[in-house]
Amino acid sequence: MNFEDLLSEIDGFGRFQKMVVCISFLGRLTLPFHFLINNFIAGIPHHHCDISGLDAAGVFGNLSVEERRTVSIPMQADGTLSSCLMFPEPQFYLLLNTSSSTGLPAEPCQNGWVYDNSTSINTLATEFDLVCEKKGLNEITTTVFFVGVMFGAMTFGGLSDRYGRRITLLVSYVSGMSFALISVFSTSYAMFAVLRLLSGFCLTGIVIVTSVLIVEWVDIENRKLVGVIDSMSWTFGYMVLPLLAFFIRDWRWMIVTATSPVALSIILWRWVPESARWLIANGRLDEAHHYLKKCEKINRRLGTVSSIKPDSLSNVGVASRVGRKYSYLDLMRTPKMRKLALCTGLTWYGVASTYYGISFNITGFGVNIYLTQFIYAAIEILAKVVVFYLLDKIGRRKTECGALFLAGLCLAITVVIPREQQTVRTVVAVLGKGCSAASFDTLVLYSSELYPTVIRQNGMGYNSFMGRVGVAMAPLILLLDDVWLGLPQLILSCIAVGSSLVASRLPETRDQCLPETIEDIEGTGYLLTSQVESPLLSEENEDGLNLNDENEDPL
Repeated sequence: MNFEDLLSEIDGFGRFQKMVVCISFLGRLTLPFHFLINNFIAGIPHHHCDISGLDAAGVFGNLSVEERRTVSIPMQADGTLSSCLMFPEPQFYLLLNTSSSTGLPAEPCQNGWVYDNSTSINTLATEFDLVCEKKGLNEITTTVFFVGVMFGAMTFGGLSDRYGRRITLLVSYVSGMSFALISVFSTSYAMFAVLRLLSGFCLTGIVIVTSVLIVEWVDIENRKLVGVIDSMSWTFGYMVLPLLAFFIRDWRWMIVTATSPVALSIILWRWVPESARWLIANGRLDEAHHYLKKCEKINRRLGTVSSIKPDSLSNVGVASRVGRKYSYLDLMRTPKMRKLALCTGLTWYGVASTYYGISFNITGFGVNIYLTQFIYAAIEILAKVVVFYLLDKIGRRKTECGALFLAGLCLAITVVIPREQQTVRTVVAVLGKGCSAASFDTLVLYSSELYPTVIRQNGMGYNSFMGRVGVAMAPLILLLDDVWLGLPQLILSCIAVGSSLVASRLPETRDQCLPETIEDIEGTGYLLTSQVESPLLSEENEDGLNLNDENEDPL
């Protein structure tokens, strides 16, 4: 008996699995809050040099507030006050002729800035004066956070495969919430940046662990459903974030609000089960039996697990793997695992670069940032509904390749559409974003099905790391518009199409059992091999999967 048969006996998508999915949904809800929160807490309001010191010295006399600014701050070409310059001394004659301020000597602000609080009460920019020559630090904050996410993905993936999904998830919950809340009390930008890095490092464990845990507890028929539901947590958080930001204009309270759902996740953690697959793979049969009995009881399928002894579960797995500790090196030790890791890693890099490259570069809605973010999230809902239909209709591989190719095609089309046709460019860009979102959603489920249980978390951690490298590269690619306006879109288009070709080398996983060991990958002969290359492949299997003896688990 393989694990899929056992899971079917106790209901592979009963009340037990739905409980796990709901708890996972709540925990993942906070991820878009933190991943995208910098768009709101790092906003730079209108500002100009602080001239209150001159006012206190009685330099201005009875001049009005507007007149004081006129004689102290240079006027820009568009008629607005300079944000970063002031006159060394008041130029009172400008009250008669403001246009003569052009060319007058000016210097950087000497006494700080005055901010327009009509749109933001308190942001990082106003708190730590991240304006003018320090303006770039606002973008660095995002980069620092994603560097933490990048290394956190590798770390928590390894910890989860070594120590288990359940305890690793708790560590991610507690540490991520702690560092996020401590950042609220930052007294300097450097302190805040370090705490944001640590927050990203710890919070990424939530997505790494939960995406694998729910797949390992759900049967084959319902994997795509939970994959789409799981991805909807990102979309729901994406839609809620601008609503929160619209009403909460203080960056400290915004972080507290964005982090608060984790507290409920910590409370609900006691009902999170360990992965029975992982427990069996690591020889902890009594614990696996305990959780399977709990699943059986909650799903009201009494009899199957209760009638067998814990030791009988050893027949579900391979005895040779018991007691073995796996690491990231196991992704590269054997030829087919090495090729699998290479292909999935490159695909993750391409998908992340394309998704965030399009997200950072879509313009033309003509609405404020809050409504724009909401529209972006609404577009992703449509993409995920389409993915839900296609995953079983045409399979994981074709959905992934097709979505990536269409995203690349949309990017290429925007290069040739004239800039004056803003509406057409926007429609094509939105279509491209929907395709990139579809490719991302498919890839998370697809990758978790490709890797064997013993190193599934290591594989997902490695893939997430490659994806975060793509995220970090996307803004740098967009900077190439200084060379040629269409160059960033052309590069992203090539990345998307290239990733589509790489993904086409991956095997189909639709209606297939999850692989349990590396031997399942190396021994069956189907992975990353075409029908022509392998004599073991059945002619009836159009997706190139090995169908061996009916009593042998094909994965």
